[in-house]
Amino acid sequence: MGQRIATLTLNPAIDLACVADSVRHTHKVRTRDEHIDPGGGGINVARVLHALGGDAMALILAGGVTGALIEDLLTEAAVPHRTIRVKGRTRISFTVYDRDAGVEYRFVPQGPTAEAADWEAVLAAVETLETDWLVASGSLEHGMPVDIYRQVADIAHRRGIRFVLDTSGPPLAAALGPGIAMIKPSLGELESLVGRRLEGEAEQEAEALALVRAGKAGLVAVTLGEKGAFVASATGIARLPGLSAPFRSAVGAGDSFVAAMTLALARGDAPTEALKWGIAAGTAAVICAGTARLTREEVTAQRARI
Repeated sequence: MGQRIATLTLNPAIDLACVADSVRHTHKVRTRDEHIDPGGGGINVARVLHALGGDAMALILAGGVTGALIEDLLTEAAVPHRTIRVKGRTRISFTVYDRDAGVEYRFVPQGPTAEAADWEAVLAAVETLETDWLVASGSLEHGMPVDIYRQVADIAHRRGIRFVLDTSGPPLAAALGPGIAMIKPSLGELESLVGRRLEGEAEQEAEALALVRAGKAGLVAVTLGEKGAFVASATGIARLPGLSAPFRSAVGAGDSFVAAMTLALARGDAPTEALKWGIAAGTAAVICAGTARLTREEVTAQRARI
């Protein structure tokens, strides 16, 4: 029987994406090729897991008409989900691809302000989740305790659930410790975590290994954008270069990496093999318009290139 994977999204978003010939201040910017997706780290992970054939369920916080729209979009995509209703309206993120400049502009609101009942409901829900793995990904709602992911990790550890975390800044630093199967910082997030620039591969790998050896996480998978990624484990380092691919959007690429890597680990693959699937999924994501709109066929094709 396949491993069950649940995801947690504490600050979801409606993701709007479009293309403009050119983005200019003051002028009306006409757009086309619009996409609307349910977004936020854990939701993106659940959607990719579903696309790759994984047994996935998304636990989300949602409020207002925008929260209801996220639920509708998840239902439309046939992604199982469980919702904790909150008072604040779920945020709307907006991404514009400037075709002439070949760059992407991403506008990401802070989102609603949480109340104590919101995170208390999250912790209660984690106590009853029927899952083998739990992937928490994304930012916190404003006002949530900075150690909320540490509290989730403690519950998961006590219940025998493998916990994967993809976040940044103080919430990541506060969460590190026993019971975390994997963290996935970008290089910039790793540098922020250790408090200094990491100039070369040796320094990067040494800091990631130090986290593993200190018991902060079982695996530390560090994404490097177009340069690839590496993973630190108890047995050492595996590093792989990125795959060349036409760029369309970076939204959801990191979440796609986490989803594919977690799915591979859940089926028993070694960290190096899981890293290959993560890079394949991240590459497939940047080719697609919208948020994490990849397919199993595209990920498999990218995996064959490694």
